[in-house]
This record gives sequence, C-alpha cells and structure tokens, in this order.
Amino acid sequence: MNRPPAQLPLGVGLRDDATFGNYYPGPRNATLVEQLIRQPAPDGEPYLYLWGAPGTGRSHLLQAACHQASDQGGRALYLPLEDLGHFPPLMLEDIERLDLVAIDDLECVIGRKRWEEGLFHAFNRLRDAGKRLVIAAGAAPRQLPVLLPDLASRLTWGMTYHVQPLDDEGRLAALKLRAEVRGMALSDDVARYILHRGPRALSELCRALETLDRASLSAKRKLTIPFVKQALGW
Repeated sequence: MNRPPAQLPLGVGLRDDATFGNYYPGPRNATLVEQLIRQPAPDGEPYLYLWGAPGTGRSHLLQAACHQASDQGGRALYLPLEDLGHFPPLMLEDIERLDLVAIDDLECVIGRKRWEEGLFHAFNRLRDAGKRLVIAAGAAPRQLPVLLPDLASRLTWGMTYHVQPLDDEGRLAALKLRAEVRGMALSDDVARYILHRGPRALSELCRALETLDRASLSAKRKLTIPFVKQALGW
C-alpha cells in the first residue's frame, strides 16, 4: 500500500494535478524532468536545484516529485517557504527520516540567520542519511545573497537546472495536455484563442481551463470560441 506524502500540521499539501504526467516540459526542460523522475532510484542524483522565473512550473515539478515518491512507497515532504518562511525552521527537524524533501521558494528565507543555519544542518543530515533533496528558487545558487558561507557552498553541490519558459507553441501543447488530462476536447482553434485572449501565466490559463470544464459540464456544451467567450466573460 502506498504511503501518503508526509504533510505538515500546518495544512500544507500537494495539488492532485501536480504530476509529471500533466507537465509539458518542452525540449529545453526534458532533461530536467528526466532527472527528477530518476532521482529516487539508487543511481539517481541525491540533490537537484531548480531555478527560473515565476510561471515556469517550478512548484509543479517539486510537487510532482513528492507524488512520485509517495506512489513508489516512499515518504516525501513539500515545503513552500513563501507560505512557511514566517515560521521558525522547526519543521526541518528530523526530516532525514523522509525519503524526499522538496523545498520551494528558497529565496524567501535567504538572509535570515536562523533559517540558513537550519537549512545547512538539514542538508547535511539528508546527505548523511542517503536521502533525496530537491530545491527550487527564483535565482541560481550563486545569485542568492546567502549569509552563511557553508550553506552557499552546499547549494552548489548538486546538479543545477534553469527551468526554461515555454514558447507559444509549447504553451499551446501544455494547454492541450492539461485539457486532455481533464477529459476535455480542446481543438487547436479554441486553444489558440484562449492563449491569445487569456493571461500569459500558464498557471492562470490552467485555472481558466478548470472554469471552462465546470461550465461545459453544467451547460452540456462543447468548447467552442463563442462558448469560451461567454463562460470566461471575454
């Protein structure tokens, strides 16, 4: 029986749709996704660092890694520091008991001595226990204003990947993939219209898809450009 991902008592969980199966990497992110998928294996990389602009899917990938670890019988913990960084780093205690730790929004706690020390010691304990760590941030390790030299050194130990944004064709493919996963029939014409009229951020486009899915089920109508205009108020 698969064990659920470890979750904080603070109520931080994983999005059900944040899986590798509905993430479209495009050619420039394919190697990164392959490394994340292979990470739990005995020959997988113990530490991966992802960085990129907002909307490139960093959080999706970290949560997908946690889902995969759970599906394979492991225990994983997702720590979005944008939400949790205002707490003291007590949540880092004993995390070496887990199989995978995914730390998101690292830049939110950089420059805070207590957090930097906590991360440094957690990093060492995970390494000594042979566990897996994946970190995501908005900047490369050497671009972060890290106060603790030892932590700055640790952050460069693993493989670092720049998560590349998708071009328009990639965004179209990603949107159609998300629609397919939801069981929605989305033609190229309708998908291009949504991309043209909708927000640039892929996460917001996916929320628009959720709205369209509910609206089409309620109205029992296919997704056409006139229906999209009506349902989304465009």
